[in-house]
Amino acid sequence: MQQSKEQKVHGVFEKIYSNYDKMNSVISFQQHIKWRKDTMKHMNVKPGSKALDVCCGTADWTLAMGEEVGDSGSVVGLDFSQNMLSIGKEKVEESHLNNIELIHGNAMELPFDDNTFDYVTIGFGLRNVPDYLHVLKEMNRVVKPGGMAVCLETSQPTMFGFKQMYYAYFRFVMPVFGKIFAKSFNEYSWLQESARDFPGMKELAQMFEEAGFKDIHVKPYSGGVAAMHAGRK
Repeated sequence: MQQSKEQKVHGVFEKIYSNYDKMNSVISFQQHIKWRKDTMKHMNVKPGSKALDVCCGTADWTLAMGEEVGDSGSVVGLDFSQNMLSIGKEKVEESHLNNIELIHGNAMELPFDDNTFDYVTIGFGLRNVPDYLHVLKEMNRVVKPGGMAVCLETSQPTMFGFKQMYYAYFRFVMPVFGKIFAKSFNEYSWLQESARDFPGMKELAQMFEEAGFKDIHVKPYSGGVAAMHAGRK
């Protein structure tokens, strides 16, 4: 019986969790840290805010927002991989931040009331969900009017030559890195497929609009290998 995308993704992350942070740095040449910091500058998170990090993984973005919202604010990180959350919980404990809660849940059915959060983020997780638009609509549902939803994700370079190099890297080099550094060739082969098939910047911006967001801002990073999409409710 063929696995659904959701089942396949769950299996991938339950296996690679212990090497996930290391592999992110290897694959992106540590650029993902710079991309997230720049995205946070655009968000301009206010102290006292309430934030949700969807597909939070090992909770790096969750922690960054926890520092910004301060003691008077709160952040929830949600992920459907218990193993990924276990790494995140260790980081939260080490951080001594008391304003973060990590919960097990599904991005397709966010367990929160409408209009709950000032900020809702998803970092390098949207490409792994079964239905991109449905998750964006869920993010729109739980963010407050005037609140911001932000997606930081791999994207599709458009420059001829660089685009071909990018696809070759993801198809041939990234799985080899996965085998060398994480003993997970098959899992990283699948992850490069999910990145290759993900919509480009214009298409994702249209999805943000279709999900109900306004004032949509798009910023590419590193020649378009990644991009930030931000919108207001």
